[in-house]
Amino acid sequence: MPTTRFAPYAPQLLSVLRIMAGLLFLAHGTQKLLGFPAGGGSPAMMSLGWFAGVIEIVTGILITIGLFTRPAAFLASGTMAFAYFIAHAPRDFFPVNNGGDAAILYCFVFLYFAAAGAGPWSVDASRRAA
Repeated sequence: MPTTRFAPYAPQLLSVLRIMAGLLFLAHGTQKLLGFPAGGGSPAMMSLGWFAGVIEIVTGILITIGLFTRPAAFLASGTMAFAYFIAHAPRDFFPVNNGGDAAILYCFVFLYFAAAGAGPWSVDASRRAA
């Protein structure tokens, strides 16, 4: 049955999704604060953009390695909800038109990690096993 074929791999795929989402989120932060990868800028220190970049870097690293995943993901989820309503929603009602579809997706993926945890391939899982 095709619906259960990959079910045994669900925990590992949770870890893969977490790692990829964390790395992509980290890249948003490094672009904002460090200009890497190319582009981005350097927002004024203590501005909303600066705080967003710091949160993206810190939570991106924590989510990627799976350390303190639930609280890091909860913070990242809230940050993306805030970003959507502050920066994207005022532009247009539809997310595909206002550029906020990634923020919404990050928000709900991170909310899922806050509930589901990091999966087996994580520092959190290693710490539980020790």
